[in-house]
Amino acid sequence: MDISPSTTAPPPPQDARPTPASHKAAPRGATRAGDRIFLGLSRGSGILLLLIMAAIAAFLTYRASIVLSKNEGNFLTTFEWDANNIPPVFGIAVLVFGTIVSSIIAMAIAVPIAVGIALFITHYAPRKLSGPIAYVVDLLAAVPSIVYGLWGALFLVPHLTGFYSWLNDYFGWTGILEWQGGAPRSLLTVGILLAIMILPIITNVSREVFRQAPQMHQEAALALGATRWEVIRMSVLPFGRSGVISASMLGLGRALGETMAVATVLSPSFLINASLLDPGGGTFAQNIASKFAEASEQGRDALIASGLVLFVITLVVNGAARAIIARRKEYSGANA
Repeated sequence: MDISPSTTAPPPPQDARPTPASHKAAPRGATRAGDRIFLGLSRGSGILLLLIMAAIAAFLTYRASIVLSKNEGNFLTTFEWDANNIPPVFGIAVLVFGTIVSSIIAMAIAVPIAVGIALFITHYAPRKLSGPIAYVVDLLAAVPSIVYGLWGALFLVPHLTGFYSWLNDYFGWTGILEWQGGAPRSLLTVGILLAIMILPIITNVSREVFRQAPQMHQEAALALGATRWEVIRMSVLPFGRSGVISASMLGLGRALGETMAVATVLSPSFLINASLLDPGGGTFAQNIASKFAEASEQGRDALIASGLVLFVITLVVNGAARAIIARRKEYSGANA
């Protein structure tokens, strides 16, 4: 009897059965109640923030428009502040000059030093030393403004006399660093004090950004024979550029709006001196703090008008920083 081979096909594998539609992954964040609640809260918080900013701008604009319609001087060019007079005569030319110049001096001093401290803590200092230094920097960020102001008035101002004299002897011919004598309560002193105040902010943010630099990139550069500085220049600094810009803008925001410390060390006058060493000038915040107590209702509206200008300057500075980061891809750190 002949036995022919079996022609029965093997059963299909169990894994080949179609997957039920119910087993498919649900769209990301589309069905969970918690995700919907979190999305609503986040969106509501963003909208609330915009409404608060709009309310502040509307209030400042309304109160400023009342007094600006009565102002007998040019609000942008008048070198005088007599807002309590009837009719009022006031302008912000001196305040714009003092605020911008003192902030530029502070940024020019603080940013390079802060970046250097951040790099030292993250890439040069041993672990036993980097921890205490970072802790001290954190403590400096928590010191109140009035304490800085008292320190500046009682210690910094008396000890700047020799430095001012040296600047006058060697650079007085420029006119910008000419000193006529007297107490060194000038915009340069304000800039130095503001630099000390914003140094911890810029240092802390820059330090955290530098710590996030890709370790693989640094190790690859070292494997190719790069020195430690070359690793920082090619790997760490390009990655942290956007963070340094953001940190600088945070520091600039504090420098623009600082009040008590500036009012303590500055001898204001509504004059613009060519020299940074002579008393003169003023800032928006300092002018508001010093004149608010004695101001009439009309004078307070004038101070609010100057506050509106400071509000606009702050928005422009932060918007410009965001635009710089958005337009320059190499600042984003994505290519680091």
